[in-house]
Amino acid sequence: MTDIQLATPEDAGAIAAFAERSFRHTFGHIYAPADLALFLASWNPPDRVRAQIASEEHDIALARDAAGAILGYIKMGPLDFDLPDDQPTDGAVELHQLYVAEAAKGTGVAAALMDWGIAWARTRASILYLSVFTENDRAQAFYRRYGFYDVGRNAFRVGNHIDEDRFFRLDL
Repeated sequence: MTDIQLATPEDAGAIAAFAERSFRHTFGHIYAPADLALFLASWNPPDRVRAQIASEEHDIALARDAAGAILGYIKMGPLDFDLPDDQPTDGAVELHQLYVAEAAKGTGVAAALMDWGIAWARTRASILYLSVFTENDRAQAFYRRYGFYDVGRNAFRVGNHIDEDRFFRLDL
């Protein structure tokens, strides 16, 4: 079983670096270097991560290996995007990010983080939303196993490039 711990402000730099590595590894090949650099410069800097850790609205949980290295993390918080008009927002929260190191994929780390995130959401809301890239079939299959379902299109900007993501919803 994977041990999950809440992040502390001291973890902000490591989380930001992990997030950038994960995003580059998974999606970096899709974007022009200038678009990727523009996005990464403002997406998840350590100061922003530190502020989210300190806020009462967000929680970031970490999975670590025996040496303390981050194997993955999940960021939960209030809704941060505009949902389709037919989707309720009262009583809703968002899974902002769920990233797992390549070497840890398939080991149960993602499942442990997701279980933690759903438990977190259930104490605060009746609906959990997330946004997932249309071409990330592995992530979509993972979310569907938990009961998430597609509720509409989300335009996700990376620099000047706009991807089509999908909003997924889980009724808690």
